[in-house]
Amino acid sequence: MGKHDHLQGTLDLLVLKSLASRGRMHGYAIASHIEQIAGEVLRVEEGSLYPALHRMTQEGWIKAEWGASENNRKARFYSITAAGRKQLGAEEKRWSELTGAVARLLRYA
Repeated sequence: MGKHDHLQGTLDLLVLKSLASRGRMHGYAIASHIEQIAGEVLRVEEGSLYPALHRMTQEGWIKAEWGASENNRKARFYSITAAGRKQLGAEEKRWSELTGAVARLLRYA
C-alpha cells in the first residue's frame, strides 16, 4: 500500500467518523468539524475533500442530497449509509493497526 493510499484512507476515516457522529453535513461543515476537533493540526483542503466525497458517494458509503445551508445557500449535504458504517469499522481497524505498528517501530527500532 502506497503513501497516497494511507492518506486517502485517513481522509475517508475522518469524513465517515464525522458523519457518523454529527449526522448530515455539507462539505465545508465536514472540513470545519475535522479541523476543530483536531485542534487545527489537520487541515482538510477542498482539493482533497470534494474528490473524496464524490468517490465515497460512488462507493455507496455516503449519500448526497441538495439542501439549504445555514446562510440559505444551496449546498450538497452528505450522510453516512449502512455500507459507510461498515467501511468506517474497517477504516478504524486499519488505523489502529497502522498506528500500533508505527508505535512499535518507534519503541523498538
